[in-house]
Amino acid sequence: MSSALQILMRGPYARAMLTNFLFFLALNGFLLLPLYVKRLGGSEADVGLVQSMFSVAGILCQPLIGLWVDRLGRRLFMLLGVGLLTLSSAAFIVGVSIPVAAALRALHGIAFSLFFVANYVHIVDLVPVARRGWALGIFGLSGLVSTAVAPLIGEAVIRRLGFGWSFAVSSLVAVVALILVLRTREVRPPIMGAGPGVEAFRVGLQELLRIHMALGFFFGLGTGTLFTFLPTFAEHMGVTGLGLFYTGYSASAMAVRVFGGNLIDTRGRRAVIVPSMFVQTAAVAVLALLASLLGPTLDVPVLPFLLLAGVMAGGAHGFLYPALSALVVDVTPEARRSSAVGIFSSVCLVGNALGAITFGYVAHGLGYGVMWTGLGLLLALGILTSLRLRPLVPAGEGKQHLQPAHVDRRRHG
Repeated sequence: MSSALQILMRGPYARAMLTNFLFFLALNGFLLLPLYVKRLGGSEADVGLVQSMFSVAGILCQPLIGLWVDRLGRRLFMLLGVGLLTLSSAAFIVGVSIPVAAALRALHGIAFSLFFVANYVHIVDLVPVARRGWALGIFGLSGLVSTAVAPLIGEAVIRRLGFGWSFAVSSLVAVVALILVLRTREVRPPIMGAGPGVEAFRVGLQELLRIHMALGFFFGLGTGTLFTFLPTFAEHMGVTGLGLFYTGYSASAMAVRVFGGNLIDTRGRRAVIVPSMFVQTAAVAVLALLASLLGPTLDVPVLPFLLLAGVMAGGAHGFLYPALSALVVDVTPEARRSSAVGIFSSVCLVGNALGAITFGYVAHGLGYGVMWTGLGLLLALGILTSLRLRPLVPAGEGKQHLQPAHVDRRRHG
């Protein structure tokens, strides 16, 4: 049996993937929340504000969570995250105002932060170093499948039964995820000791200056803006059945991970990150052209262009996130790994939040054409930043080694 298949068939790894799928199936049931905010009478700026609260909460929480995960244990934080997701999702059922929706999205952000950081480090503990990039990519398929399925289920439920029932379905799925977390065992016991001090925060601030953190910001900026405003943009263009975009996005991301995921380990992180940044920017360029040249009044089929943008953006996502995550883990000592994962995820959420808030006002005041064009120009800066990554070369069994001429001589410990 191949080492790859052995990893997939391990009970703890398979259970972690199923738990991750259910958690994000419940959370992604709120991908269509922008339409709910519009139904409440909100503008694009209101949509951006509500959605950004998710990211703002994560930005504040994740670095702190990363510092405490090793000390208190992964399972505790996973339980807290799924439990909070269940309660905050159920609160939507009774019907809420825009300010309350914003507050509940902040609770979603805290729930995501608690679960994600702990679960991701849990997976890192389960997989061998030589297969880390591939294993993280395959693990991420569970979240991508939920991204493909949740909007399709949500659209069907909302059209037939309304938003309340959609929120109820998400709450029930979260309960099932909670049951699975209760059955999860720690790979490593908690390391009880002194809490993080000033030195931990100083090192964390130094981490923010790394190039991979900047790329995480651009990645978050692109994905956050896409997922926040695509529902309202599609409605503006007269498109129904937006679930096809999410299906194309997720299918593309899954395909590159299944058929090309090994490239992250065998060709090196940089070799997949740089071209993926190009593709993500090109996907936004498609939307900019669609908004600027076609418009909702022309009798031109819009859905194929949205599907094309989804396939391109999804393919970029499929490579970018596991490659960047593996790079973060590669250059971080084991003792600081949980903290680094928390900081990296928080930086991605900074991009999410800034995209949602800033481009909400841009779309409301200047239109979607200007919004997508502005996003594309910012992502082009991300491409230039990615070119500064230090090359990595494959060395047997997928292990990564810095080329001597490009060794980063700053301490990582």
